[in-house]
Amino acid sequence: MQPEARTLRSKADLSSLDAIVILVGIVVGIGIFRTPSLVAAQVGSEAAFLGIWLLGGLVTLVGALCYSELSAAYPNSGGEYHFLSRAYGRPVAMLFGWARGTVIQTGAIAGVAFVLGDYAAAVLPIGPYGSAIYAALSIVVLTAINVAGTFQSKTLQTGVTVVEVGVILAIIAFGLFAAPAAEAVAPALAPADTSLGLALVFVLLTYGGWNEASYLAGEVRDAPRNIARVFLTGTLVLVVLYVLVNAALLMILGLDGLRRSDAVAADMMRVVAGNAGAGIVSLAVVIAAVSTLNATIFTGARSAAALARDVTWLACVGQWNQTRHTPARGLLLQGAISLALVGFGAATQDGFRAMVDYAAPVFWGFMLLTGLALFLLRWKEPRRALPFRVPFYPLTPILFCLSCAYMLHSSIMYTGAGALIGLAAVVAGAPLLLFRRREAVADAAPPTPASSP
Repeated sequence: MQPEARTLRSKADLSSLDAIVILVGIVVGIGIFRTPSLVAAQVGSEAAFLGIWLLGGLVTLVGALCYSELSAAYPNSGGEYHFLSRAYGRPVAMLFGWARGTVIQTGAIAGVAFVLGDYAAAVLPIGPYGSAIYAALSIVVLTAINVAGTFQSKTLQTGVTVVEVGVILAIIAFGLFAAPAAEAVAPALAPADTSLGLALVFVLLTYGGWNEASYLAGEVRDAPRNIARVFLTGTLVLVVLYVLVNAALLMILGLDGLRRSDAVAADMMRVVAGNAGAGIVSLAVVIAAVSTLNATIFTGARSAAALARDVTWLACVGQWNQTRHTPARGLLLQGAISLALVGFGAATQDGFRAMVDYAAPVFWGFMLLTGLALFLLRWKEPRRALPFRVPFYPLTPILFCLSCAYMLHSSIMYTGAGALIGLAAVVAGAPLLLFRRREAVADAAPPTPASSP
């Protein structure tokens, strides 16, 4: 018998369509404006380039099926933290919370900031370290705005998402219907050193965020029945968008052009619409990046504050400013870590790739644990109602776990020193478990969201 939880139940006021839109909005970030060049550098042909994006979509779909079972059986706004806590106990969940706050989320903040910097430098160059300078300034400014208690309204967020999706649709339209330059589509020579494993790391990074739908399960109406629809529909939309946009980029720039580009959207528009088109797209990407970065800073600080409330000596970090209604100390700590990562990235050849190296092994390690939790929870709770069962069990979750294990291996073997630094940061959080609070925690039992009439 598990202790009774002191959980505040979320109001289930999201329709399936609402959740699908949120999921697509989370995933369709600015990674798609940067990772195609990194993927192109790791493949030897155009067919392999498009094939790796399709393979990434398949892996994402398999993962979505597994998360659908977990989210339908355990609908909770804690998402993966809740699954890991039920399957392995609170210490593993707390380590995940630490990793999310020091590696996964802060690495994402620094990575998004570097993409913003690449495109901002294309609009207004300020020297060889312009990308890193813009990245650091964006973190400082947006952290300060959040500390002040100001954040984007729903209307502004929706508007910026429209800009972001509009850029993607414009790339698809120009790429599929504009006449490419002859030299852009010349057959590409395979680089001397390629790695499909590393290419898949970048592809799945771009698909990353689909798992965040598990955090919506506590607010979706009739989540046990509808959350699988959210995962599967959202994932299929993402696969279609990403394959089409990469086909469009390939048609205009060619594989060699993609390899040479640090700002693929701007370079593609320069080919089909001149410098004016490139400038407009670069500005649109910067706007989209500001939105993504602000949202990542906003949510990251709150998860860090939640962890701080479970650790005795971090209690001060978890305190909220009652006047500004924001975890100011958590935001400042998160901002400091993110700025340190920008400094680390600036010392490398590619700051964005350095952030991928830093966060990817940790991300895939915990995703592997979540996949294995599906087996463990079926064994531990055999009488648990499963409103959605992953098809072809156990083959589907086995395939997902093997994919996660392969990605964990690839992200360690084919990345740089950043991977080891990220893993070391997680290990450094282990002593936190000695200072955890002993009372019953909110994720000890699953809340049942209110269902729609």
